[in-house]
Amino acid sequence: MAALTLRGVRELLKRVDFATVPRRHRHKKKWAATEPKFPAVRLALQYFDMTYSVQFGDLWPSIRVSLLSEQKYGALVNNFAAWDHVNAKLEQLSAKDFVNKAISHWELQSEGGKSAAPSPASWACSPNLRCFTFARGDVSRFPPARPGSLGVMDYYLMDAASLLPVLALGLQPGDIVLDLCAAPGGKTLALLQTGCCRNLAANDLSTSRVARLQKILHSYVPQEIRDRNRVRVTSWDGRKWGELEGDTYDRVLVDVPCTTDRHSLHEEENNIFKRSRKKERQILPVLQMQLLAAGLLATKPGGHVVYSTCSLSHLQNEYVVQGAIELLANQYSIQVQVEDLTHFRRLFMDTFCFFSSCQVGELVIPNLMANFGPMYFCKMRRLT
Repeated sequence: MAALTLRGVRELLKRVDFATVPRRHRHKKKWAATEPKFPAVRLALQYFDMTYSVQFGDLWPSIRVSLLSEQKYGALVNNFAAWDHVNAKLEQLSAKDFVNKAISHWELQSEGGKSAAPSPASWACSPNLRCFTFARGDVSRFPPARPGSLGVMDYYLMDAASLLPVLALGLQPGDIVLDLCAAPGGKTLALLQTGCCRNLAANDLSTSRVARLQKILHSYVPQEIRDRNRVRVTSWDGRKWGELEGDTYDRVLVDVPCTTDRHSLHEEENNIFKRSRKKERQILPVLQMQLLAAGLLATKPGGHVVYSTCSLSHLQNEYVVQGAIELLANQYSIQVQVEDLTHFRRLFMDTFCFFSSCQVGELVIPNLMANFGPMYFCKMRRLT
């Protein structure tokens, strides 16, 4: 009986042997359809671990955990609202205006002879900007902004480090200004808050992002102010701006598309680390260099450009700046000089954590005690 049973088992195994099963009945594993795909946020973290551990060395673990933690925000006061009332309301939350606090501290040091550094007037920080933040280590949140008594929103919540490129641009009254990659609109709004723009061109290639920009302008800026400042919103290819309006602007902000490092670690939607966007990501530095070159060509000789990203990557930061300067020198015989911004590091050291080893420009790195950024910014002056 046992022999018969063993023989029966063998016959059964022969029958289910896949080699004898007709091809049309075989199951073929469809890897693309059935295997789980890595989410883009995980691919981003793997890429950052690989590259930033080399770029930042021992600093990377601290930056990494900060990027993965909740971001801090600042509240940019809307000067077109009842700003004194807004200031008082934010002060009641124990928040401080980091811009004016830093400038006041700097002025006191200069007057007391404790600092040999230049006064605020000589480094030409953009005026009239008020942005409240909570102290280092305080993870309190601002309540959502609401319309005030004048019908516009009281303040705009943003990464406070995003204000640094606008401050560095050093706007002066009567300037003609270009925001080349303006959407979603926080920096454009900050440019208008200075009260310095005789004309402001706000451009972004993406029509959907331009719609977000328009919504912000309508929510924060009264119609008569938009008309008086002659705000022009366009959706053109920024790479061609040098051909369209060369030698035109006093100040140009080039806040380019980038890997948006913090967003890429938290949001699947519109994540540049999706496999379908691999080629787009790989050519980013080329696009960034073309946009910066166009911004420099659109600037008047003697005018200033600030280049910025929200990426830690030196390939998207210092290398792009150096490449664009070489491009203008070689192809257009235009000389560009990088401006020293080390005073920004000293001025705002109580609010932000700066990376001390940038070749050119300044970089705010995320830190658990001051979890803003990343934000890279570099100021240039077109000489010829």
